[in-house]
Amino acid sequence: MSADNNGRKHQTAILEKELITDTDTLEAATTETSAKIEVPEADVVPQLEKDKEIAPQTPKKKKPIALIMSVLGVGAIAAGGFGYHYWQYASTHQETDNATVTGNIHQVSSRIPGTVARVLVNDNQLVQPGQVLVELDPRDYQSKVQQASAALENARGQAQAAQANIALSSETTTAKTNQAQGDVSGALAAISTAQAAVKEAQAGIPAAQAEVKLAQAGIPAAQAQVAQTNANLEKAQADYNRYTQLYQQGAIARQQLETAKAAYDVAVAQKNAATQGVQQAQARLASANVGVAKAQSVLAQAQEGVASAQAKLAASKGGLQQATAGGQDTTVKRSQYEAAKAAIAQAEASLKDAQLQLSYTQITAPSTGRVGNKNVEVGNRIQAGTPLMAIVNDQKWIVANFKETQLENMKPGEPVEIKLDAFPHHTFNGRVDSISPASGAEFALLPPDNATGNFTKIVQRIPVKIVFDQNSIQGYESRITPGMSAEVAVEVK
Repeated sequence: MSADNNGRKHQTAILEKELITDTDTLEAATTETSAKIEVPEADVVPQLEKDKEIAPQTPKKKKPIALIMSVLGVGAIAAGGFGYHYWQYASTHQETDNATVTGNIHQVSSRIPGTVARVLVNDNQLVQPGQVLVELDPRDYQSKVQQASAALENARGQAQAAQANIALSSETTTAKTNQAQGDVSGALAAISTAQAAVKEAQAGIPAAQAEVKLAQAGIPAAQAQVAQTNANLEKAQADYNRYTQLYQQGAIARQQLETAKAAYDVAVAQKNAATQGVQQAQARLASANVGVAKAQSVLAQAQEGVASAQAKLAASKGGLQQATAGGQDTTVKRSQYEAAKAAIAQAEASLKDAQLQLSYTQITAPSTGRVGNKNVEVGNRIQAGTPLMAIVNDQKWIVANFKETQLENMKPGEPVEIKLDAFPHHTFNGRVDSISPASGAEFALLPPDNATGNFTKIVQRIPVKIVFDQNSIQGYESRITPGMSAEVAVEVK
């Protein structure tokens, strides 16, 4: 297309040159004719008069007129050819000089406030995506990362402690419940035994012999009770020792240690009571052997045993209620564990945010391009959003503002000749990429309101995006910059 344009311009120049040459020839012929028809000198006049007498006089202006007419004909032909070629070119091309080079200009700014520690690029330097341009002082943000890490570790430690408390509370509650249920059963059995002893004591002397047999049978039961209380005592002592160690380590409260101590004291008392039961059985046997005199004493002891058993039953029921309350304590500790897990999630989010803020201390290039409008230096105190420099992308195109009357036959994909004012002796090629969806006036800050009654019809300008042919800008990629003025000619069909 560039060759056709150059050929048309060359042909036009030849036609203009021929027209100028013919005009010069006409002027020279006119001068020559004027010189030929000048008045002759005195020595020639007689000879001319003789010639007039011999031959008839011929018209002198006929030859110059013919020459003028021929020159005018050649000029008309040249002008017609030039006009035809210009009409043919103008009918297939739309031109405008209201065009500029445009490109992607990425503004580089900081996302966080800080002090500039290093500037790693210079003006007009070529940079790559992700390349560090500016470094801010990271010490404040490193301190925030350390604080967030410490808070996260603290939250995790609290969650582990809460989880351990859940397990400990659950085991303790289960043990207390089992123990309390055993105490209730033992107390009920003791009440039954004491009531039977009362009945036997009331039977009197005739039942003394039966009391001897009953006393003999009661000794093994009392010994079994002693064995049971020994087992309970060992368990209570083991629990008390374990709680003592946990209390010394700070894992449990003193209340739990005192509860274990009370359980241990109860076990000791039970053991003593069981031992006393054996002694009582032996005493009953001795009392039965001594006769009726001891019957009243046995009755009193039996009644005392009923009261004691009832007291133990009441204590056992209290222990069972306490064990039930321990289950609620486990629920509370589970709630504390859930709260600790939520604190962990919050601490992790805070750590990620601190790490992200720390990463923003290194300001990187968003794309490939050259540095422009750099206004940052080491030591500057900047705020978030402060413009530091701009990265001008290598991708460039033309925005040509055509009149709306020129767009009738213009379509995307049509070839374009581009002349840049910066390179007047080089013609670039391109193609129409797209046509703007609205005129420039519609995108203005205050678009015109034609409904106000002051409408004046003005030919509008429509922006048209034109992209360069990459082969035609080889060697000029870094020299073509946004803002350059251009003239474009679109070959329309």
